[in-house]
Amino acid sequence: MLIDTRPTTFDELIRISGLSHGTDVWLGNAQSLIEAGTVTLQDAICCRDDIMIYLIKQGVPPNSAFKIMELVRKGKAKKDPEKWAEYVELMKQYNVPEWYIKSCEKIKYMFPKAHAAAYVTNAFRIAYFKVHVPLAYYAAYFSIRADEFDSEYMIFGKEKVKNKMKEIDLAGNAATTKDKNMYAILELVLEMYERGYKFLPMDLYKSDAKKFLVEEDGIRPPLNSIPGLGTVAAEGIVAARQEGKFMSIDDLKIRSKVGTSVTDLLMKFKCLEGMSQSNQISLFGTGTDGAF
Repeated sequence: MLIDTRPTTFDELIRISGLSHGTDVWLGNAQSLIEAGTVTLQDAICCRDDIMIYLIKQGVPPNSAFKIMELVRKGKAKKDPEKWAEYVELMKQYNVPEWYIKSCEKIKYMFPKAHAAAYVTNAFRIAYFKVHVPLAYYAAYFSIRADEFDSEYMIFGKEKVKNKMKEIDLAGNAATTKDKNMYAILELVLEMYERGYKFLPMDLYKSDAKKFLVEEDGIRPPLNSIPGLGTVAAEGIVAARQEGKFMSIDDLKIRSKVGTSVTDLLMKFKCLEGMSQSNQISLFGTGTDGAF
């Protein structure tokens, strides 16, 4: 749609949003008219408001223009042929072109312009951050939208990301639903790497439970992005570490209320390096002669 219309203004982006959210507004309708050179994007029917505004400009009485808009935007032009024939006759009296009337007849549902404007305004804000404040954009996206983020494949450099994408591509239709959902996130992670940004190592004390954090050198993934380590366990660890450093792995388990499976995952991601299994003092070998 963007390739066909080549938008250059904010207004045109709103029109495209209307076209993309309507039913039978673009395909087989506005698209064909634009390709044929009959109309430009600026003249095409894109949002429901366009109809009423255009008809009033043509001289159609405002009340009738509103009723025509309501009939068209609900897709009732062909469902109520008698009423539509009456409106067609009225529009012809005010020199509404044939292509415009035919375009109205094809429409089954139309987006309100205010809704389209809200969508585009939000998208424009997101685009601004993606271009100008990229780390904030990626951290926010991964925290909010990336449910299938998997640190095993995503935080260790772009080659590992590319390999996982190839694996999913080769699987084709046999790829799992999880892997298919992960693919779009892998694409964004690869984009981030290609732009020169990176992930920082997972850290028992610095990583949040579920939010990606922006730091000076990159983005710090949360504990729950470790596959198999759930949000409840991650939140338990974050709550427990606020009481002070963990004395040992056993201390971590007790205070965080997590099991061996969780600590094994933390070990895999090198979050427990240098931490002993237990903080109990051995009864033997504590003195030079092995006795108290």
